[in-house]
Amino acid sequence: MINSSNEIILTNANIVLSNEIIYGSVKIRDGCISEIDDQPTSIKNSIDLEGDFLLPGLIELHTDNLERHCVPRPSVLWPFRSAVIAHDAEIASAGITTVFDAIAVGGAMLNKDRDTVLIDAADAVRDAVTDKVLRVDHYLHMRCEVASTNVIELFNNFCEEPLVQLVSLMDHTPGERQFVDEAKLKVYYQGKYGLSDSEFDKMVIERKELQAKYSKKHRLEISSICKNIGVTTATHDDATEAHIKEAITLGATISEFPTTVAAASAASNAGMSTIMGGPNVVRGGSHSGNVSAADLSDKGLLDALSSDYVPSSLLYGAFLLSDKQGLSLPDAIATVTTNPARMANFNDRGEIKAGLRADLIQVKRCTDGTPIVRKTFKLGERVA
Repeated sequence: MINSSNEIILTNANIVLSNEIIYGSVKIRDGCISEIDDQPTSIKNSIDLEGDFLLPGLIELHTDNLERHCVPRPSVLWPFRSAVIAHDAEIASAGITTVFDAIAVGGAMLNKDRDTVLIDAADAVRDAVTDKVLRVDHYLHMRCEVASTNVIELFNNFCEEPLVQLVSLMDHTPGERQFVDEAKLKVYYQGKYGLSDSEFDKMVIERKELQAKYSKKHRLEISSICKNIGVTTATHDDATEAHIKEAITLGATISEFPTTVAAASAASNAGMSTIMGGPNVVRGGSHSGNVSAADLSDKGLLDALSSDYVPSSLLYGAFLLSDKQGLSLPDAIATVTTNPARMANFNDRGEIKAGLRADLIQVKRCTDGTPIVRKTFKLGERVA
C-alpha cells in the first residue's frame, strides 16, 4: 500500500465489512475508498486508528432532532439557520454522514408553531446545503399527517424540492396505530401539553372527526404525488395486515415503526422493508407499549434502525443488536448503513468497499461496551 500526496490511509483498524471484520488499512483517494488491505501499514502520514473499529458512516432515515433544535422549549422558536448548524454538528458527532431530516407536515392542532417550523426549517436546510456549510449530507423526510386539514396545501410546497427524498404517511389519531391504547396516549399528551381530562376528551373527538373526513383521501393524494415525482414512500406505525395491504396499494416500500409482529411479518412477506427506533432497542421496548425492536430482530423482521429522537441511539442500538440479540456485528451494523442506503436508493455509500464514498467513522467501545464515535469522515475528510 503506497501513499501519494492526494491519498489518505487509515490504518491499525478493525474494519467492519459487509460479511466479516478484518484488521488492516483503508486507502482513500479523491473522496472514495480505493483499496482495503488486511495488513496495517507504517507508511508516513497514515492515520493510526489505534485498533478501534472502522465502520461505514451511518445513514439516518428518520430523525426528529432538527425540530428539537428549532423548538427547544414549548412556544420557543430558535433562529432556524443556527438550529440547522447545531443539529448538523450533533448528527456528525453521532457518526451519521447521511441524514434525512424529518419535518412534520400538518398535524398542528396542539402546536401552533409546527407549520411555521415546517416551512422555515426546510428553507434553512436548503439554504445551508446551498451554502455548503454543513458537515454531512442532508435530505428531507416529509412526515405527512394525513388526517390534518392542510397537509396537501403544505406538502405541495415541497413537491419539486430535490432534497425531498422520502415521504411518510402518518396518522396519529387516538385509538389508531401507535396509540391503539388511548390510555397511553392520554399520559403522553397530558405530560407533553398539560391537557386536562376534558381538554383531552375534546381533542380525541376532534381528531377522530378529522380522520373520518380526510385520512383516506389524503393518503391517496399524497401517494399519487410521490409516484409521479419518484419519491420513496413509507407508511408509519402499521399495526395490522390490513394496514400493510393498504400500504402496498399506495406504492409504499417501507413500513416505519410497525407496532405489532403481525404488521412487521406482513410487511416482510410483501417485500417491504421495516424500520424501528434506536431508542426502542436501547431502552428495551417502545415508550408507547408496542412491539419491541428486539422481538422483531429475533424473528428476522428488522431491516433498519433510525435514531428517531436520540441521534446517538443509532450506533448504540446497532451494537446492542449484536451484543444482546445475537446478530453478527456486520449484520447489526448493516441495519444503520447498508440497509437504509438501499432503502433510500443510494448505491454509492453504506459499505466499506472499493469504489464507494469514503464516508467512515472510527468507533471505540468503553469498558461497559458503550460505543463512542472518535472521528467522522465524509468523502475522506474529517468532519467531526
